[in-house]
Amino acid sequence: MNLAQIFSTLLGKDLAIRFTAYDGSSAGPEDAEYGLDLLTPRGTTYLVTAPGELGLARAYVSGDLALIGSHPGDPYGALQALAGDLKFSKPSAVQLAAIAKSLGREHFKLIPPPQQEALPRWRRIAEGLRHSRGRDADAIGYHYDVSNDFYEMVLGPAMTYTCAVYGDRDATLEEAQENKYRLIFEKLALQPGDRLLDIGCGWGGMVRYAARRGVHALGVTLSVEQAKWAQQSIVDQGLGEFAEVRHSDYRDVVEGGFDAVSSIGLTEHIGVANYPPYFEFMRDKLRPGGLLLNHCITRPVNSARSKARPFIDRYVFPDGELTGVGTIITAAQDIGGLEVLHEENFREHYAMTLRDWNKNLMENWDAAVAEVGEGTARQWGLYMAGCRMGFEMEMVELHHVLAVKTDDHRPNTPLRPWWTP
Repeated sequence: MNLAQIFSTLLGKDLAIRFTAYDGSSAGPEDAEYGLDLLTPRGTTYLVTAPGELGLARAYVSGDLALIGSHPGDPYGALQALAGDLKFSKPSAVQLAAIAKSLGREHFKLIPPPQQEALPRWRRIAEGLRHSRGRDADAIGYHYDVSNDFYEMVLGPAMTYTCAVYGDRDATLEEAQENKYRLIFEKLALQPGDRLLDIGCGWGGMVRYAARRGVHALGVTLSVEQAKWAQQSIVDQGLGEFAEVRHSDYRDVVEGGFDAVSSIGLTEHIGVANYPPYFEFMRDKLRPGGLLLNHCITRPVNSARSKARPFIDRYVFPDGELTGVGTIITAAQDIGGLEVLHEENFREHYAMTLRDWNKNLMENWDAAVAEVGEGTARQWGLYMAGCRMGFEMEMVELHHVLAVKTDDHRPNTPLRPWWTP
């Protein structure tokens, strides 16, 4: 049994994609636009020892498996095509025996994964318990301390690594990111002289946006590289009077009495069990009547498992957890002292943001590979294109939740934000 026959046994005969392998075998239509090319025996071992998405990711990131028909900086088209075919069936005992005999014992022996892969959850205990300060710092460093130059190639001049908000479908990524900050700034009803705390501030985009408008903004991030870049950007833009970014756990911020708190893309990292103290922290940092905005990726239902799937956990966000927006709102309400005023879903906007990040990576491919290596560049192309599909297919969403620290006065927000098509 050759490799193409094994592939067909697992996936069925009616393939829409093309499969080719290093043993010279092939399956699927010869004129297929997209396909898989298994290039090495090591790739076979990865696929056999970790069936499913983890094995495919290992083989792809290591360069042992190619996605035919798409650029590695933006493999979206190939992933879309593969999503229709990659439905592994359970082979019979006779088929399994034939597959094992054809492949040989050597392919069933575990081999080291690509260097880009994080340790499995059970081995991270050496770094501390899940969502302890030390382990959180390691997880953030894994993802965000890759290379500031690489991030600039992917994110563009805004250096903003969160969902943009597109005013229309023809808006550029830069326009959409600026629009996102404007929206959050206005939702928080910020005025010159106000004080903003931005937790998980990334490269300081929200901090700089607010500072340019006369707001005193403090940002904190667990990423050393982000803090260095953000603070230098503040200096370069002459915003030192109003802005500061610290390398710090948000829980170590001692200042209080802020007019507003923003959390843009942090909630995914803190763990569902930690939502109550997380919202208590933000509430306690606000003055009475102050506003908070929570921006985070969510699941479309509240009952789904919160832990990330293997590829995301090993190659993207170690220890990341997602839940439904209902769980987030409940956590904010149940601590007391916060009133939820408004929430909205930007799912489609995140798919468009990821599309534009993939485009940037593809256009800067050679420079990106030179900066971080081909394996890491492939890892990012795969991750962003796959996540784009997830948002388009409503497997994940992106929600804003706006709340006020309650007191005897109504918040400084519109009586009702009007709906416009």
